[in-house]
Amino acid sequence: MRDTVYFLVFDGFADWQAALALCEVRRPGDWRVATVGFTRAPVRSMGGLMVQPELSVSELELARAALAIVPGGHLWQRGEGAAAVAALRELRRAGSMVAGIDSGVLALARAGLLDQCRHTGNWAGHIAAQVPGYTGSADYDASVLAASDGGIITASHLGSVEFAREVIHALDLYGPGDREHWYRLFKHAQLPPWCVGEAVAA
Repeated sequence: MRDTVYFLVFDGFADWQAALALCEVRRPGDWRVATVGFTRAPVRSMGGLMVQPELSVSELELARAALAIVPGGHLWQRGEGAAAVAALRELRRAGSMVAGIDSGVLALARAGLLDQCRHTGNWAGHIAAQVPGYTGSADYDASVLAASDGGIITASHLGSVEFAREVIHALDLYGPGDREHWYRLFKHAQLPPWCVGEAVAA
């Protein structure tokens, strides 16, 4: 049963980038969010939060994985994190969706997951400069802040709201109309119709 969203944590991970997505994943109560580290040792985020991973990448339950989320962090720029790259490749082979934001997209590229799907990232040329084996340049879409194609979600470091929207859609949270209202609320501060009356009354 695919009921778990795995979120990778490591020293220096960008804690804000997937925050909106994770909150919406947990809101309905149908999905379990589990933090995954390279080990089970506590890590400190870029924002200074101390996080205790629930399990290590070697302990992932492939049959339960619905989605794996990889946030940005300087270790991807340094070419580190090989264990996570291998785990992403294995998760994808097992049928799980995978998502990367900011430099977390580099981990997906190193796993060979961006060579034949539409994707985006921080800027054109960033992936090719960091990942020698990457062959997906023709499918890179510089016109969007987030992209989703065939179970693979990618986003720019400037696209946390768009990233959350793609995660919400991938997990089929809410209806299409509610998803659009959600996006307009968080991106443009446009209240949904059912809140307008409450706002006026207040």
